[in-house]
Amino acid sequence: MITVTFDLFSALIDSRTGGSEAFGRLCRDRGWPVTGVQLYDAWDPLNKAAQRDCPTWVPWRVPATTALYRAYGELRLDGDARADIEALAMSMSDWPLWPDVADGLPRLAVHHRVGLLSNVDDELLARTAAAPLVEPEVALTSQRLRAYKPHPEIYLRARDVLGKLVHVATSARDVRGALEAGIPTVRLRRPGHELDPDGPRPSYEVETVDEIAGVLDDLG
Repeated sequence: MITVTFDLFSALIDSRTGGSEAFGRLCRDRGWPVTGVQLYDAWDPLNKAAQRDCPTWVPWRVPATTALYRAYGELRLDGDARADIEALAMSMSDWPLWPDVADGLPRLAVHHRVGLLSNVDDELLARTAAAPLVEPEVALTSQRLRAYKPHPEIYLRARDVLGKLVHVATSARDVRGALEAGIPTVRLRRPGHELDPDGPRPSYEVETVDEIAGVLDDLG
């Protein structure tokens, strides 16, 4: 049986909507002249870069806090990045699933093992709406594998744990990282995400979770 792993915060969860709402509450409470969307869009690429630049694994909050300090500097905001990242983490239970996920994952799980491969800590994963939809033993986090995407180690260690797997990715860095690590990859298109124009392209791209079953049949 093929194990199919999903990225958590782009393929399954609409993280931009959830994160922007959490940051929006901070902005409104403090009377800042920016929206939650603006703050999220400043923080998110800095957070991805901070994870990429981690030479060894550290807890999710470490690069996330570093990135928020930098975002506050760019936006000229006076905030407590450490406390505000904790507020962001606590809000993850409210971040919405994409509309096709709640029903699509259980249907896929009838014939395939369905798991996760995500740049997140175990306790944050457990807080999300996606956690109950996957088998715990195949829900692989950066904490468990001691590496962050897009480093090849996280994908190769996932394969060591799970055996034959197919990874479902949405973001450009995840698609590229999985392909360059030699992992069969399906791109699940989501609003707001585009592929790296200079990066490798997966053989399969789909619009919904339900389409993935047909791809897995093709892959054998």
